[in-house]
Amino acid sequence: MTTPAIPTLQPGAGPVRSARYLPVDPDTVLWGRLPNGDDRPAITIASGEDVTVDTVSHEGILPDQGSDPRAYFGSHGVAPEHVLDDADAIARAARRDPSTDGPHVVSGPIAVEGTEPGDVLTMTVLETLPRVHYGVVSNRHGRGALHGEYPVDGTTVSVFADVVDTAEGRRGRIPLTGARDRFAHFPLAPFLGIMGVATPGERLHSVPPGRHGGNVDVNLLQVGAQLHLPVLVPGALAYVGDPHFAQGDGEVALTAMEASLRATVRFDVTPAAEATQQFGDLVWPLVETHEFLVPTGMDPDLDEAVRACVRHAVAILGARWGMEPHLAYAYLSAATDFNISQVVDLVTGAHARIRKADFEEPAR
Repeated sequence: MTTPAIPTLQPGAGPVRSARYLPVDPDTVLWGRLPNGDDRPAITIASGEDVTVDTVSHEGILPDQGSDPRAYFGSHGVAPEHVLDDADAIARAARRDPSTDGPHVVSGPIAVEGTEPGDVLTMTVLETLPRVHYGVVSNRHGRGALHGEYPVDGTTVSVFADVVDTAEGRRGRIPLTGARDRFAHFPLAPFLGIMGVATPGERLHSVPPGRHGGNVDVNLLQVGAQLHLPVLVPGALAYVGDPHFAQGDGEVALTAMEASLRATVRFDVTPAAEATQQFGDLVWPLVETHEFLVPTGMDPDLDEAVRACVRHAVAILGARWGMEPHLAYAYLSAATDFNISQVVDLVTGAHARIRKADFEEPAR
């Protein structure tokens, strides 16, 4: 048997970057729901601290895949020792109502001491280590951009994808035919599809994103990127989940290459008094990379999501650089790409890529 391209990171095994480590506990993890303000934190930290968090992909543990990840992945040639113990434990715990709950396994919540509503929580991705050498891309429930056309017979299509070492480096691959004798190879770009803060009231369904973040699915949230979120309950009660190895903008079939990650995230708080100067009225989550400022917009209607994103972009240009709205609108039209984040999460998402370098005075 060949050695996997990626070593398997079972709970507690392998590298753990942070002094604070949060494994997946099947007895306390939320499966299909997001934390609310009444949930007890799994861990409490101070602003500026980081935590290494294990995440588990929902693909391979769901009922339409047999609720038995060792059997499911074994049918694709994965040895039992390369199936995650915590994924198996979650599938056996079965504390999820498929008629009302989402599919995602949510790690957390993480409380940040002294944080209050009105503050802004910044989650910075420091590291994303793949825990396995394989993943799944699924189309189910008649969902996806071509709902009504795929899946053709209305059943679930779960495509097994894996990771291989090539002359160009480590790549994902997906078969061209059911015979799996030829493959398309693509770059890996791991990120967390779910990053968010708790909300007051009932626990929210894990699928639709919103002001709280959640299932944002912006593929720019890779190592080095930040997600700025408005704090909605005391302590923020942050969480992560829905780990991906790769995702195209749009996520058109329904899922990305879903696969478990061990992520290290730093949590920083900007007090309310300072937050307005940096972020304005933070209506939607704001992504930031070294190169781009990335406002988002969300709505069940994609056209409205794009409009919300444009409004957010105009507002953040005013808050960050004092740009007047009509001039910001013109700049965005001339210089900024607007991308579709995803069209499959009940609430669709759009994001803009504003080049931060455009607001630095060029050398002459």
